Amino acid sequence: MKKSVQKNSQPSRGLQVVALGGGTGLSALLRGLKLHVVRRTDQHPTAERPIADIAAIVTVTDDGGSSGRLRRENRILPPGDIRSCMVALSKDEALLSRLFQYRFQAGRGLRGHNFGNLFLAALTHVTGDFAEAVRVSSKVLAIRGRIFPSTISNVHLVAKLANGKRVQGETNISRSSVAIRKLELVPRRVRPLSAAVEAIQEADLILMGPGSLYTSVIPNLLIPEIADSIARSRAPRVYVANLMTQPGETTNYALSEHIRAIQDHVGKRLIDSVVANVRPVSPEVADRYRAQGAAPVAIDPEKVRKLKVKLVTGDLLEEHGVIRHNSERLAKLLVERFLPRRKSRELSATQTAAHP
Repeated sequence: MKKSVQKNSQPSRGLQVVALGGGTGLSALLRGLKLHVVRRTDQHPTAERPIADIAAIVTVTDDGGSSGRLRRENRILPPGDIRSCMVALSKDEALLSRLFQYRFQAGRGLRGHNFGNLFLAALTHVTGDFAEAVRVSSKVLAIRGRIFPSTISNVHLVAKLANGKRVQGETNISRSSVAIRKLELVPRRVRPLSAAVEAIQEADLILMGPGSLYTSVIPNLLIPEIADSIARSRAPRVYVANLMTQPGETTNYALSEHIRAIQDHVGKRLIDSVVANVRPVSPEVADRYRAQGAAPVAIDPEKVRKLKVKLVTGDLLEEHGVIRHNSERLAKLLVERFLPRRKSRELSATQTAAHP
């Protein structure tokens, strides 16, 4: 009841979007979505800017690089993925954003660290709360949205491989060349950040991915209350598929196998639609990725349909030496395909209120 009252009482505020994941994939998605967020100078949502709020829910299992060092030495949650999301959602990626992304190249103890990671670590100690440090840092960068760690518990990943071995830690899992059979959080049952659950409950659109299947997407969904909230939501629940397979993690995985891995781990129906790229990778770039054990994710429509998931495709590829999602085209497809009905109602209500 509370949810419907809140939305009906503010018809001109636009829509609420939740995106779950981590790594470069989530950052790319957020960078495009923020272009559709209602600005403070706008009085009402428009067809181009229908989104009132973006809530990014970020995995906190990273244990490598600067984040891993800060996690071990300062006993804080890994800040790297959250920092990247802040920069992606910042009002403009100018000086402050560049500062947060700056990586020290020299200095004993400093080399390899990222300034934004150090800032979050220091602010965590000052405030005594990692989630509060994220909130304050987000204000410094004037981000268009909100960012939440999926949990404030000190969680680690453990994977059972196809050969029966168990591998601990996100870094070791991502480096493994053996297929993953089962992923677990340690400890198994952790409590999510309550604000993250509330954001899911209020969402008009829930997005999962893109990002590493086993180390960015699935870890968030292994938190029971997060998975339960998504399962109960009436909002469109969309999985944004990766462009390429990842050596070891998803070698030879077709699109349906990515979806099945999520369903098998969670044990609940969380995905209504999947968004996939259909633009071919250039032969030169494809050969370079193939040499590293990666290949474009094959789309298998019939198997996707058997999973009761709707397939939505588009030209989402961008090549600049490396393969990435085109942030603007991806966001435009998501807004136009999954928000139009709600958007039309909001705009109609706004116009009626303005011109009775």
